[in-house]
Amino acid sequence: MAILIVDDDPVQCRLLEAMLQKFGYEALVRDNGEAALTLICGADGARIDCVILDLVMPNLDGLGVLARLRQAAVKVPVIVQTAHGGIDNVVSAMRAGAVDFVVKPVGAERLHVSLRNALNTSALEGEIARWKNSRAGTLGFADIITKSANMAAVIRIAEKAAASTIPVLIAGESGVGKELIARAIHGSSERRSKPFVAVNCGAMPENLVESILFGHEKGSFTGATERHTGKFVEASGGTLFLDEVGELPAAAQVKLLRAIQEGEVEPVGARRPVKVDVRIMSATNRDLIADVKAGRFREDLFYRLHVFPITVPPLRDRAADIPALARHFLARFAAEEGKRIRVIAPQAVRLLAAYPWPGNIRQLENALFRAVVLADGDALSAAEFPQVAAQLAGQEGGQAAPPPGDIDDEIDPSALPIEVATLQPDLQSAPPDLVGEPSADSLPLLDAVGEVRPLDEIEAELIRFAIAHYRGQMSEVARRLRIGRSTLYRKLESLGLESSGAEPAA
Repeated sequence: MAILIVDDDPVQCRLLEAMLQKFGYEALVRDNGEAALTLICGADGARIDCVILDLVMPNLDGLGVLARLRQAAVKVPVIVQTAHGGIDNVVSAMRAGAVDFVVKPVGAERLHVSLRNALNTSALEGEIARWKNSRAGTLGFADIITKSANMAAVIRIAEKAAASTIPVLIAGESGVGKELIARAIHGSSERRSKPFVAVNCGAMPENLVESILFGHEKGSFTGATERHTGKFVEASGGTLFLDEVGELPAAAQVKLLRAIQEGEVEPVGARRPVKVDVRIMSATNRDLIADVKAGRFREDLFYRLHVFPITVPPLRDRAADIPALARHFLARFAAEEGKRIRVIAPQAVRLLAAYPWPGNIRQLENALFRAVVLADGDALSAAEFPQVAAQLAGQEGGQAAPPPGDIDDEIDPSALPIEVATLQPDLQSAPPDLVGEPSADSLPLLDAVGEVRPLDEIEAELIRFAIAHYRGQMSEVARRLRIGRSTLYRKLESLGLESSGAEPAA
């Protein structure tokens, strides 16, 4: 999962980036509002799961970014942070669309809770929207949960199919979401207000295939006590989706070919054919070309269906989708089961991402369902996926990988960015007194007893040195520290540093 940090203060950005990496998230950083909007609204915007946004920035501030996101109908959750925690700022940010508000410097635990709540709320809102769209028959490509480049290519092709009535054949392994792609094509087409009728060709009894597809008249055969219109007539004006079309028996293939060619069906026992206006979409997990060569599938029908082929990749080839899909299923099943499970721990996400999922999305869905039922706390851990862990251990020759570190551990100094990590600490020396000018030769990271010094002490020391080095020229100090002058003066105030003798703020 990718989290975007938007802040003009490089020290705060590095601190947040280290926290996010420790939590198991991918951190992206932008130092101004315009750059953030370019990323969010661009081609890579779909991979951003949440934004941590500074309110006070030069040029376009946080409230301006929130307003532009609302205008662009971007629904990514935003957590606002600022050094000024007044009630007016809180109200303004929430009214502008923020989901939470934190005050600088935010603690790791507070940020972690805020992120978990924001991501969980976003997943639940997305699930509700998808459910409503599915019920209304208007499920679109925006409802497909994906962050994979492979799936992005599939969606671009499917969008072209949606602009036409061309017959589509969707291929892919069982459980990859072929019907979802078909529903998105229908929901994005001119026929979205008409019926979408799905038929599983592999689940129909062979002696009832013609009746189910084309209908029958009352009394046309034993047990036909009522007239049945058939799936073609039900879907007239809309879309008929033939799932697992390769399972159709030979006799039904002949009638299906005629129905597609002539645009009419002949119900069992009827005296005359019935005209239908149906868009055909079909799906298969079989190699239909091999079936055609083997004589199991009619070649002429194959070419009628295989006009616009789309191949959906298996889940193992789109591992980037696993975290988002897992959160989607967690939100759904937690609501259905009445459990207050808010998050999947990073250890569990890494476990799920490492598994090849031979059953694809359907298997992942079942694994999340089982985990929700097993869970006792408010988070899913790796312990709720014992079968996945056991199978991964078996694939590695019985040697299970060592468990990843707990996400609630203190921030590891080795996880800090290289600019901070390469400042070598002197284990024998205590930090210099902040009253005097810091030394340009060293910046100790450990105190006299070998403990990591608080970040505000190190930051104060660096600012004092910069002010002394540039002789109170605050514009130069801010430029060299790569922060805005307003941010510099806020830091002077919050860290209790004197700015007397320095040039006045603009």
